Amino acid sequence: MKLPVSVLVVIHTAELEVLLLERASHPGYWQSVTGSLERLDEPLEQAAAREVREETGIEAARARLTRWNVANSFEIYAEWRYRFAPGVTRNTEHVFGLELERRLPVTIAPAEHLAFAWLPWREAAQKCFSWSNRDAIRLLGERAVIS
Repeated sequence: MKLPVSVLVVIHTAELEVLLLERASHPGYWQSVTGSLERLDEPLEQAAAREVREETGIEAARARLTRWNVANSFEIYAEWRYRFAPGVTRNTEHVFGLELERRLPVTIAPAEHLAFAWLPWREAAQKCFSWSNRDAIRLLGERAVIS
C-alpha cells in the first residue's frame, strides 16, 4: 500500500528551464518528479532524492535540493485509490526544488514515463496537468523575479 504522503520535485536549471516527464499511464499528462514515501519514517529529503534518481537517473547530490516549505493537500483520484489503504482519500505533497548548473542527461523509467522535455518555466507550468505542479513551477518563476 502506498502512503498518502508524497514529494514533488521541480528540477530546473539556473536559467529556469524546467524538466517535465510525460506519464506512461496517461499520455499527454506532463509533470515534475513525484512519488510517495516508502515508509512513514523516511525523511522527505531522502524520498525526494530517491524519486529523482528513480525517475530521471539524476543524482540529487550533484545539485542543490531545497525544501520549499510548501505542502499541498489534495484528493486522490478515484482511479488511483486502490493503491492506498481503504478509506484514504487525501494526499499531502511536499514541494522541493532541484537546481542544476546545467541540463543533465535524463534516463526516464520506461514503466513510468514516455518522454521528457526541458522547457522555459512559463511553458512548463502551462503544460502540467496537476494544479499543484503548475503552482510550484509558477512559484519558482516568482522567486526568481524577487531575487
